[in-house]
Amino acid sequence: MKKVITIAGTNSQKSINKRLLSYTSSLLENIELISIDLNDYVLPIYGVDFEDENGIPTAVKRLNEVFDTADGFIIALAEHNGTYTAVFKNTLDWLSRANMKVWRDKPTLLMATSPGSRGGATVLEATVNYFPFLGANVVSDFSLPSFFDNFSENGISNLDLKKSLIQKVQLFEQIISPLE
Repeated sequence: MKKVITIAGTNSQKSINKRLLSYTSSLLENIELISIDLNDYVLPIYGVDFEDENGIPTAVKRLNEVFDTADGFIIALAEHNGTYTAVFKNTLDWLSRANMKVWRDKPTLLMATSPGSRGGATVLEATVNYFPFLGANVVSDFSLPSFFDNFSENGISNLDLKKSLIQKVQLFEQIISPLE
């Protein structure tokens, strides 16, 4: 069975991106999910001086080992001031010190949502352009605008957006587990 790592780029316990990620994960079939919570990997702020004095933190090494097991990644990105959250950027900086190909050239589905009408489009655009340099094979991306208008306890309520996400998840699954 293929292993997919899901990660929300936030340390917020009430993250709407975590809710979107959980919903998206429920759409996957015959996949072993490994859910990463950044709160389980508390890291010092990356700095060359800190790394020279202390090396790579154990939490980074553990996370890097988990990433080695992945057949693919689904990442939901919270947007702070048009870019990644500080905790996610710091985690990426540390992971790139352990392995510059953070995403291991594996299929990657990128997502973002926000309360606003752009749905995290700015962070998503930046990520789609940048993550290939960190070894992401970005197969698709999805933005859910106006989260509180388009998402309910049952998932995405807007039928067009729901259909779009399902198509992107199916494409991701086909690339992860092609028919033999």
